[in-house]
Amino acid sequence: MDTLFTAMENERKQQVAPLAVRMRPRTLEDVVGQVDAVGPGSWLRTAIEQDNVSSVILYGPAGTGKTSIAHVIAETTKAAFVEVSAIGGTVSDLRREIDAAEKRLALNGSRTILFVDEIHRFNRSQQDALLHAVENRVVVLVGATTENPFFEVNSALISRSRVVELHGLSDGDIARLVDRAVQDERGLAGRYRLQPDARSAIVLLAGGDGRASLTTLELAAGMQKPGTRENPAVITKAQVESATPHRALPYDKNKDMHYDIISAFIKSMRGSDPDAALYWLARMIDGGEDPKYIARRMFIHASEDVGNADPQALLVAEAAFKAAEVIGYPECRINLAQAAVYIALAPKSNAAEAGIDAALAEVRHGPKRDVPDYLRDRHRPGSENYGEYKYPHNYPGGWVDQRYLPEGLERGCFYHPSERGWEAYRVEATARDRAQAAHAAALRAQQQAGGKAPASGNESAGASDNNPTSK
Repeated sequence: MDTLFTAMENERKQQVAPLAVRMRPRTLEDVVGQVDAVGPGSWLRTAIEQDNVSSVILYGPAGTGKTSIAHVIAETTKAAFVEVSAIGGTVSDLRREIDAAEKRLALNGSRTILFVDEIHRFNRSQQDALLHAVENRVVVLVGATTENPFFEVNSALISRSRVVELHGLSDGDIARLVDRAVQDERGLAGRYRLQPDARSAIVLLAGGDGRASLTTLELAAGMQKPGTRENPAVITKAQVESATPHRALPYDKNKDMHYDIISAFIKSMRGSDPDAALYWLARMIDGGEDPKYIARRMFIHASEDVGNADPQALLVAEAAFKAAEVIGYPECRINLAQAAVYIALAPKSNAAEAGIDAALAEVRHGPKRDVPDYLRDRHRPGSENYGEYKYPHNYPGGWVDQRYLPEGLERGCFYHPSERGWEAYRVEATARDRAQAAHAAALRAQQQAGGKAPASGNESAGASDNNPTSK
């Protein structure tokens, strides 16, 4: 309940609050960026303007305006606005607020908006406690989370809410936010002036995080006494870099950003772009990603996308994994970079992956096919009746035309080599070697027959070499 001293207490809190808190938007016009989420014509903006907000979960990276939008709702709605901590709050706290919301609704028809920041931190019991109240609109839930709500929030709550995704702020958005904070009475009140390169440094260091930009601005301003609007103190680039020496781009482990960046890394190598591969590799290294995880992904990629177009790629990936395992950071970054560049520049073939997947599909969904008798194991009684197995090393070139597939499958049904790198070379070499072997076999058969024409079997062997890629 508000008292005589409530306004004074709030004013004092506002005075000592961080710059990012003091500069929170009061209206939708104050919200920087997020046009898709709260721009003109958007669902959420319309709902706020009409004071008809239904349960919503705001999802996006840190510093993109989730809490700010919640406070705009608090400033504009006629409903009671209640905040509950997802970290320190208990099931009892939730039930107490829900009971109070029921009383408001019963006494005067007043709605209650319940804001839960970092809602993904609520355990299952806490989330379950909200279900009935949200379903019956005893409370309107406004949740905020940096984690994908479809993985971290109870599916029943998701089904009763609208998920609105927010995105990292652009450099222009960050610049406008900083400029406003410098001049606004709630901010630095014009007592400081940013040098252009200092302003650019803040934008760069923010990395799309609005809160981070205001924190950097506040820290840099704190390095000197404030001036006046007529004679403002100057904030330099050196002060900005001293206040925040390292830019921390957003990254998480085992969450959306983790999978998005590793996906970009793999696709960059697949697309033969070494610069992009190095950039995404650097993002992972800077974010503290496990180097063995990165190396494992390259290990897989070396076979999945390079394959036999360059068999050496698999050995390079193996060496990178060993280096990550034995050496670790920071030195293994070089080994990882070498492997990433090698794989990106290597010729590409997914023939091995496509071939094994096609073979597995046949095994799992096709008919049962028997091993040809002459290919069966000979270490058993009765194996003498299995027929003749032609031992390739007994033939010219170490090859002889012989069926190895079961009946019903023909050569070339699974393996379709690329026309790139070592794989293409081996296809051509195999065709040449087999043609030469067939010719030699035909000559030998001719000599054995006393100058007669080659036997039909050797003619067949030679003819089969017209499709060497299927062998």
